[in-house]
Amino acid sequence: MVLHMRTILPGLAAALLLAACAPAAPAPTEPAPAATEAMPEGSPMEMGEAPSVPAGMAYAEGMEIRFLHTEASDPEIAQMLTDMMSSPVLHVPSLGDVPETARARVYVFTNGVEGTGPLGFQPDVFDNPPGTEGYSPLRTLHTVTWGDESQATELKSVADVLQAEQDGLVTIEAQPVVINMPFLSWPGGER
Repeated sequence: MVLHMRTILPGLAAALLLAACAPAAPAPTEPAPAATEAMPEGSPMEMGEAPSVPAGMAYAEGMEIRFLHTEASDPEIAQMLTDMMSSPVLHVPSLGDVPETARARVYVFTNGVEGTGPLGFQPDVFDNPPGTEGYSPLRTLHTVTWGDESQATELKSVADVLQAEQDGLVTIEAQPVVINMPFLSWPGGER
């Protein structure tokens, strides 16, 4: 029996190898009927359209970037972003358990120059865009508050934010909130 298995195994191995290397059958181009029948009439997915998620505008390294809000560790922040973007931002408490070393930062302004930021002031400022050391779509929220709003100017980079803090113009406070904010476009790249 052992001798017989030794002569069969090489042939079986070759057949399995050939089967694994053979081109795969092409994927069907039409969705399965059951998948389309289950969708309500008028649904955006009815005709195979992808859902549209609005992008936010912010700054990184002095340049405009585009990003998404997808999930937040805090339920109130998730609801505020959902209302602001008119698109669901999911509450995912476990994001708060992600180690600090696996997160980047986002700076959100609580006063100062009026603008499109989540609190009605200037756009957010991100550190570590894609392609730089420390990039992560998971961001720890840091609030930036001007001491004297009459001195407020629009800050467009982390260097600007940290210089304003060093000059005593703003205070920065880390918040216990993590938000998933993947970039869509950034200095030197886009999806």
